[in-house]
Order: sequence, then C-alpha cells, then structure tokens
Amino acid sequence: MARIVALDIGGKRTGIAETDPMQIIATPKDTVETSKLLDYLRQLFATDSYETIVIGDPKNLDGGDSDNSERVRKLTTKLQNVFPKMKVVLQDERFSSKMAMQSMIDSGMKKMKRREKGEIDKVSAAIILQSYMEAGSF
Repeated sequence: MARIVALDIGGKRTGIAETDPMQIIATPKDTVETSKLLDYLRQLFATDSYETIVIGDPKNLDGGDSDNSERVRKLTTKLQNVFPKMKVVLQDERFSSKMAMQSMIDSGMKKMKRREKGEIDKVSAAIILQSYMEAGSF
C-alpha cells in the first residue's frame, strides 16, 4: 500500500506529515521552506510510494477564505500539474495549529522545543492528515 502525505502550507514554512505504508498512523515528518517544497516532494516521492497529497485548507471560523487561502489554491493547482498521477485533496485545517500546540503540551514537549520554528507546522500537518483519515475520504 502507498503512503499518504499531508502539507500544512504557510508563507515561509510548510509542515509535512505522512502515514505508515498501511495508512494507519499519521506521523509528523519534516518542515521545509515553502519555496523549496516542490524539490523536497520530488525527492520524497522518488524514495517511496505515495498515492495522495492532503493539503490543509485554510478557512476562517465562518468557513470563508483566510489570508492564506489564495496561496494554498495556487500551490494545490501546481501540485496537481507537477504530480498528475497523485490524488490531491484539500482538508479543512481550522484549529489544527491550536490542536498541535495542545498535543505538544500534552505529550510533555519542553517549552523551548515547542518554540522551535517548524515544530508546530509538522504536528499540524499530522493533525490534518489524521482528520482526513478519520473522515474515511480515502
């Protein structure tokens, strides 16, 4: 079975998470500069089998677009064009950053580690991926 990868796209950084080959567990993987994301994904997809890219869909509480929505839509279209054999889906990411922070606190992560740039991004990506898996959309 192929893995699923999830992206929490930001202006500067993108958090990345992936499933295990059996698609049971979502695990934080990495954080990369958003400008280097395509190169990172090309290398990742060359080393292992992936079938789906889940992208966090940034929405406001009322369901409308956030200030990051346009960036995410453009990158989603680009990913669909660059990786045409991959399924590319959007997953609501409201509250993922808050849930990620609480998850890091609950797991006992030290305050200094939680402050590291990128930690919350990859944990948010894992939460987005877990939400997608729990929705049974795959």
